[in-house]
Amino acid sequence: MSLEKEKLTLAIESSCDETSAAVLRGGREILSNIISTQIPVHQRFGGVVPEIASRKHIVNIMPVIDEALTEAGVSLPAIDQVAVTYGPGLVGALLVGVSAAKALAFSLGVPLIGVNHLEGHIFANFLAAPELAPPFVALVVSGGHTALVRVDDYNRFRMLGQTRDDAAGEAFDKVARVLGLPYPGGPQIDKLAAEGEPVIDFPRALEEKGNYEFSFSGLKSAVLNYINSERMKGHALRTADIAASFQSAVVEVLTHKAFEAVQSSGLDTLVLAGGVAANSGLEARLRQEAAKRHVRFYFPDRILCTDNAAMIGCRGYYQALAGEESDLYLNAVPGLGLTDR
Repeated sequence: MSLEKEKLTLAIESSCDETSAAVLRGGREILSNIISTQIPVHQRFGGVVPEIASRKHIVNIMPVIDEALTEAGVSLPAIDQVAVTYGPGLVGALLVGVSAAKALAFSLGVPLIGVNHLEGHIFANFLAAPELAPPFVALVVSGGHTALVRVDDYNRFRMLGQTRDDAAGEAFDKVARVLGLPYPGGPQIDKLAAEGEPVIDFPRALEEKGNYEFSFSGLKSAVLNYINSERMKGHALRTADIAASFQSAVVEVLTHKAFEAVQSSGLDTLVLAGGVAANSGLEARLRQEAAKRHVRFYFPDRILCTDNAAMIGCRGYYQALAGEESDLYLNAVPGLGLTDR
């Protein structure tokens, strides 16, 4: 085994409401992946409160890093490089992770690697599938972003299309809130949809051929209008059918555009990435369509779909191989776009 493959990467993720640290040997071997979630804290507010998230990260960051090192059986001086999410995300939350990573990299005298959180989500697939290699098309579906990306190499990406307004995950959370479901709303909609039927015809936007952009604002509004109309008529809400119909509309659009992008790119592989990758309806539909079209389909384990440091370490490793390192002036960039540098 080469020395490059044996490199130890300490990775840190704090873009939203999970404080995570991981240790990777090489690019794909996870020695530890510790995640401290704040979901119970934010549930009472119906969503993430940025100021509270930042304060919790400050409390959690060093214990989580210590636990990651302990579980990996690695001492801090053995770390060869430090990778950290610097965007996109909540600025206060990001600054906690970036500050910790800069301090560690400086004190250890090792390289610092700033990682795009969304690229990290794509790279979670490399951890889940050792045989996976570019080129392929990635469907990134998270709370803040929905996009189709062509991945030509480990460090070459091309945006094919992204959302013009609400991301799919954001729409899931907003519809769940109106239905009175607890935060986080995505898993609740997925669970409720399994009990209903997609009998309500909600709109699908931007369906024209060759258009790889997304829009879920109109769909979200249509669901809200339907709910308000039913309540005004005095009808009992068929919440399971509403959830199933809404989820079906989202999944149909995502699936249609993803496989059209694969076909037009002349590739035979699709990967799913982001928090919404954990949606069982989306996974099942993509898997079914992939089998029908003879397309290879990959998606990460559930724990790697959520925000986690292991995916950041994987992405950081391949950036370091390409000489993409950061200096100690690295700052948080909350509005960082997918494929931005």
